[in-house]
Amino acid sequence: MDITFATGTRYTRSGTRWINRAIGAAGLAGGGILSGILATALYVAHRITRPTPTTPFDSFTFTPFEFGIPYDAVALPGGDGVKLPGWWMYRADSSRVVIICIGYRGRRADMLGIGAALWRDGNNVLIFDYRGHGELAGTPVTLGYREVQDLLSAVAWAKSQVPDASIGVLGYSMGGSVAIMGAARSQDIRAVVADSPFASQREVVGLTVRRVLRVPHGPLLNVVDLLLGHIGGYHFKDVEPLREVPLIAPRPLLLIHGDADSVTDPRDSQALYDAAGEPKDLWLVPDVEHCGVYFADRSYYCERVTGFFRRALAEQALPAAHAAR
Repeated sequence: MDITFATGTRYTRSGTRWINRAIGAAGLAGGGILSGILATALYVAHRITRPTPTTPFDSFTFTPFEFGIPYDAVALPGGDGVKLPGWWMYRADSSRVVIICIGYRGRRADMLGIGAALWRDGNNVLIFDYRGHGELAGTPVTLGYREVQDLLSAVAWAKSQVPDASIGVLGYSMGGSVAIMGAARSQDIRAVVADSPFASQREVVGLTVRRVLRVPHGPLLNVVDLLLGHIGGYHFKDVEPLREVPLIAPRPLLLIHGDADSVTDPRDSQALYDAAGEPKDLWLVPDVEHCGVYFADRSYYCERVTGFFRRALAEQALPAAHAAR
């Protein structure tokens, strides 16, 4: 049986038994509860930031080619000299741009379904991999901290391609949280759709600790937070979409969540909705798991999301250089 840790990492029940033995051994060796908390906190901090394993088959994925969509394989200038791989699904007749943010440890091929629908509705579409994700797997990740900077790099790149771009961002799971924080920090983002986001990194990690490890999580998360400062260079407080979501208004926000989500609490989207300014909308779907609303009714999902961006990203006059492309 697979158990999900945080937003996307999986390990087996035998792995859980190994963790429990390690925690128990650390507790005995160190004299009790404090040693056990430290051992567990080290494990949790490592699970959050560790590099995603790679295989020789990682490049065997679909691309926009399989959907019959013209595209360029691009490399976006990211922070620290990193080049972020992406697909630019372009339309010469539109200045609307939708950037899609993948989930934790995801890859851009996962987004081709909704990406194709957005392109067919008249948007330029950019799908990219953050550092440590997809084509860049094998390096550490941060569950939303550095990934926000990668989104802002993607926004700047899109503006370089379409100077008068009207930009929207669509994100899933961690990507939804990244979309919210990115829009709060960049006025170039004019509309946001966040599907299954978390409201704070501390709470989504705590949810999994309670469900999977079944240990007291308050003191443990405090230790995890300290360790993240050393391992990842950030703290839980640096990844709090709930604190930043009010800054999006008056730009439109659509929040989507399945109410049976066991990975990110559906109440997080309600909290984000309550904290956000107008215009805003909350679409809660009964009996649907994490990021499952698309799969519950693909046609209606695509219709609702494309319609949201079509209204929010009103067409602008095209400059001659863009039209000539």
